[in-house]
Amino acid sequence: MTEEDRRGQLAAHSASRVDLDGRYGPIAALRTTAPSDATVLLVPGYTGSKEDFAPLLDGLAEAGFEAVAIDLPGQYESGGPEDETAYLPAALGEVVAELVTALGEGGKPVLLLGHSFGGLVVRAAVLAGAPIAGLVLMDTGPRHLPDGARRAALGIGEPLLREGTPEGLAAAYAVREEVSAKFEAWAKVSPALKDFYRHRFTASSAPGLLGMATALRTEPDRVSELADALRRGGTPCAVVTGEGDDAWSVPEQQDMARRLDVPFLSIPGSAHSPNTENPAALLATLLPLWRTWLARP
Repeated sequence: MTEEDRRGQLAAHSASRVDLDGRYGPIAALRTTAPSDATVLLVPGYTGSKEDFAPLLDGLAEAGFEAVAIDLPGQYESGGPEDETAYLPAALGEVVAELVTALGEGGKPVLLLGHSFGGLVVRAAVLAGAPIAGLVLMDTGPRHLPDGARRAALGIGEPLLREGTPEGLAAAYAVREEVSAKFEAWAKVSPALKDFYRHRFTASSAPGLLGMATALRTEPDRVSELADALRRGGTPCAVVTGEGDDAWSVPEQQDMARRLDVPFLSIPGSAHSPNTENPAALLATLLPLWRTWLARP
C-alpha cells in the first residue's frame, strides 16, 4: 500500500461518519470534528464518493476548517429514488443547497467545492440559491463531457446498467476499468484501492448512475448564469484543475475561469483528481485562497 493510500485511511478513520438529512433520504458523509470557524463541503464526481476526499481531511482540520465530504444521493452509501431525472445536476443542486443551508445554521460560513460531475452539481446549487462564502470548481467543465474515452464509456456501460442487476453493475464497472487502464495514473493505484473503487460502484444506485451519465452527455453550458449569480452575491470563486486533466481539457477549464472572471489555478503532479494524486499541493493552493475569502469584509 502506498503512502497516499495510508494517509487516506488515517484521515477516514479520524473523521466521523454521519448522516445528514436531505429530502432524498440520509446522505452519508465523512466529517471532521475539530473546532472550526468555517465549513468546507466537498462534493464528489461521477462514480466517486466521500472517500475521494479522505487525503484532505486531516489537513483541513489542522488548518482550522470543518470538512464535510459526502456521497451524493445514489452514490455508494447514500440511497435515492428510482427516477433517473432525480440525479441531474439541477435536482441534485437543490439537495446540496439545502445541505449548505443546514451546515450554515448558526452563522458559520460554508465553502463549497465540487469535483468533476460534482462541479456541475455545485454550480446548480449556487443557481438554486445556496448561501456560500466561496466556490471552487475542480476538474470540471462548462457543460457536458467532450468527446473522448470517458464519454464513450458512458454509452457502452448504459445497457449493462439498465439490467438493474448486480451482474449488470459489475459488467458496467468492468467497462470503466478498461477505460481507466488506458491512463498512466491507473497503474499507480494500489490493488486495495482498485478493489474499493469496484465495491463502491457496484454498491451505487443504477438509476443514479444512469441519471448522472445522462447529465455528463447532455448538460448545457450555464457559465453565464453562474457568473451573474456570483456577481450578484459578491461570491468569490476559483477554477482549479490538475495540470494533466484528461476529462475536460485544461484550456477549456481555463476559458471557463476567464468567462467567470475568477482565478485559474493548476495543481502540479496531478491529472483529473488532485485530491488523491497530489493532496499536499491541492491543500497548499486552497487553504490560503479560502483564508483570503473568509477575511473579506
